[in-house]
Amino acid sequence: MSDLHTQQSLSGFIASDPKLSYTSKGDARFYAKIGQEHYRPEADGSFTKLETTFHDMVQYRKAAEEAFARFRKRDWFIAEGYVKTYPDKMGEQREEFVAKKLGHDTARTDYEVVRKEPTSAEKATTIAAALQAAQESTDQVVGHTDSGPAVAPTATTATMTGPRDPAPAAAVGL
Repeated sequence: MSDLHTQQSLSGFIASDPKLSYTSKGDARFYAKIGQEHYRPEADGSFTKLETTFHDMVQYRKAAEEAFARFRKRDWFIAEGYVKTYPDKMGEQREEFVAKKLGHDTARTDYEVVRKEPTSAEKATTIAAALQAAQESTDQVVGHTDSGPAVAPTATTATMTGPRDPAPAAAVGL
């Protein structure tokens, strides 16, 4: 069994103005209509653009509030989650992508990451880990695989500077 965690993923662009609502239990719910561009490879190595498809995407709880604050119509995204099938009010089967994790597509979005200054405790842990690693490398212990204490990442904040390649205006004018 592998320790590698994988889930379904989805990428595309936000095609509607995102909406934030709350469930009957009080949980935040982020909703957006999303678009996916499709291409067909040709024998000569080129690609032919096919029709864009549109789908529903949701996210819940605190992550939903964060997504609502950070995403706008025409933003490119990448999401991890799963497809949920459910009956609509007319009894027809519908699908939506439930995003557990949602972020801007770094290949299509310019943004700046602002890192939080580490606390004194985080600095001490980092220094201790560096000292231990230096000691282990000078000891040359054969077969030793312990890499020392894990160092937790510091918090970050991403500031969008704008899309590199905005979603097609015609496609988001739903």
